[in-house]
Amino acid sequence: MNLTAISRYISLILRHKPEVIGIALDEHGWAGVDALIRGIQETKDPAFSRELLDEIVRTDSKQRYAYNEDHTSIRASQGHSIPVDVELAQAMPPEILWHGTGEKYTASIEETGLIPKSRLYVHLSSDTGTAIAVGKRHGKPVVYQVEAGRMARAGYAFYLSANGVWLTKAVPVEFLQRIAQDA
Repeated sequence: MNLTAISRYISLILRHKPEVIGIALDEHGWAGVDALIRGIQETKDPAFSRELLDEIVRTDSKQRYAYNEDHTSIRASQGHSIPVDVELAQAMPPEILWHGTGEKYTASIEETGLIPKSRLYVHLSSDTGTAIAVGKRHGKPVVYQVEAGRMARAGYAFYLSANGVWLTKAVPVEFLQRIAQDA
């Protein structure tokens, strides 16, 4: 069994399309662990087990998934395209955050700023290395410096997800600066 492929399938279910395995998420994005396992067994891999799910959650380098306190429910930490409230507390961001993207998106970004597109939030990184890695997933990477502190003082809300990704609803052009990077 390919754990990466199963992890991607879990991401699809918990962030975007729980109906593909016949489950629903609650208003906070939680799904029953037993229902998730059963759904994956029925649609993707009959050998999928609680032990494999635990391994995926434990070893995911981006900590995409979180269990509730008694490990009976699971949810994606962020990245949803369906309306859920993952109960993020508003937080004061550092002065500067970073956004990585592909070069093909720069004209749109430089005209309209950063928008969440199909997601609920724009995702921002605490460091340029992470932003470059994110950008590489979209082609030739481009990194934008985001004046998050100035945005927050101007009234924009920021949230810090359980896995350390900064989230905001949008970043207007005036808070963005494209930076040169070696990638």
